[in-house]
Amino acid sequence: MEMLLQTIISALLMGMLFALVALGLAIIFGVMNIVNFAHGEFLMVGMYTAFLTATVLSMEPLLTLPIAAMIGFLLGIASYYMLVRYLLKGPMLAQLLGTFGLMIFLRYLAMFIFGPDYMTLDHGLLIGKSIKWGPVVLSYPRLGAAILSLIAFGIIYWLMDYTRLGKALKATALDVEAASYMGIDTEKMRGLAWGLGGATVGIAGALLMNFYYVFPTIGILFCMIAFATVALGGFGSIKGAFCAGLIMGLIIDLGGTYIGPQYKFALIYLTFFLVVVVRPKGLFGW
Repeated sequence: MEMLLQTIISALLMGMLFALVALGLAIIFGVMNIVNFAHGEFLMVGMYTAFLTATVLSMEPLLTLPIAAMIGFLLGIASYYMLVRYLLKGPMLAQLLGTFGLMIFLRYLAMFIFGPDYMTLDHGLLIGKSIKWGPVVLSYPRLGAAILSLIAFGIIYWLMDYTRLGKALKATALDVEAASYMGIDTEKMRGLAWGLGGATVGIAGALLMNFYYVFPTIGILFCMIAFATVALGGFGSIKGAFCAGLIMGLIIDLGGTYIGPQYKFALIYLTFFLVVVVRPKGLFGW
């Protein structure tokens, strides 16, 4: 029973981070109806940003979050204005292959710069620490990542639902032509969607760096988790991304503990397949 409780709590904490990783993908798809295959590489850039800032500048890893968010935002904006807006003029296949090419470029650029080695942080306010709460041991890095992910999620939810900017983003998502007739600069809204997507996954990468390792091909692992999460929650749904992230955390940790660690990611792919076949719009999709 204690093991089950420990697994569930750890899974929910990790699920909040999965939700934040998937949030950027949901925003981009919701506004533009395009899948960003380079989303995992955006996470990788956030992780390397946190690693370099913390090691080169001897900075507390938690203080790297704004820097990772800014780098992710700029990467998202640059990706849209230098690549994606031109892809939108072509067929859907061009859009898919274009973001796939961006994924390959970022991945092997990181391989060229950093090499294939695994890198971790060995210093920080939370790193390597834990607290015992009754029969449950809580990892400080996971707990901190979950709390900060929840705060970031709340800010994005507030931005999208309670501000004029968020309403403009939603209007662009619903009908680009009608939104432009109402005076909304849809080109800027699309660029902003990519910027917000990059910023949120950049923050997730910086949080992940507190208890995980980074290497150039890490993006493919978390990208698949993000795809499965967004598919389960509903493409374009912020609420769906949050709920599905918690479910994904439970599937991975419970599956890894009680079925076998070698099967936990297979369960994610199975979930993705079943959602696409049985309920393509997900839990909260339009």
